[in-house]
Amino acid sequence: MRDDVILYGARTGNCLRVAIALEELGIAYRTAALDLRAGEQRTPAFLSLNPLGKVPVLQVRSPGNSSLVIAQSNAILLYLAKRAGGTLLSLEEDVYSPLALERFLFFVTDVIAPNHASFFLRSEGCDEGCRLMEQRSLDALLASEGFLENARFMAGQSFTLADIAAATIVAALSSSIDWMVHPRLRRWFACVMARPGVKRGMTAFD
Repeated sequence: MRDDVILYGARTGNCLRVAIALEELGIAYRTAALDLRAGEQRTPAFLSLNPLGKVPVLQVRSPGNSSLVIAQSNAILLYLAKRAGGTLLSLEEDVYSPLALERFLFFVTDVIAPNHASFFLRSEGCDEGCRLMEQRSLDALLASEGFLENARFMAGQSFTLADIAAATIVAALSSSIDWMVHPRLRRWFACVMARPGVKRGMTAFD
């Protein structure tokens, strides 16, 4: 018997990254979509899984009724990569191999985190702070084109967590990118978004 893997979430970047990882790793799972606007993430049933009331949450039910529940998208991604024997953290023996974790953390801390901060600042009416965070996020994202100078993917020649983290935020900010000025980023984005696992993950909560 195999584990019953359930991904609780919605169509947010954090949730889509986990769905992409599950698809790329070939891990069978099912989604439990929550209507965030209706407050379904604050129901007693969901709060019993994550008292913070945030998505995504991954629940892994193993034979014998044992159950593992993990919140925080980055923790889930690292768990899935380890579960798959290091896949998505780059096992290749080349100069880029140690960079998979570094580049993954770059995207989640230097690009995605300030982007999330901009949403909070906008909701609080801090328009100037919002603009500053948006620009900081975009500047860091565009700087990542340098990672692609001699590499097919963000951390070398293999698709890794770094590409998953980058894919969702690039998709979110695509209208702010001058693609003609960033040809390597354009080529990478087209390549990544054409992957079947990425396509399925991006539509997991549609």
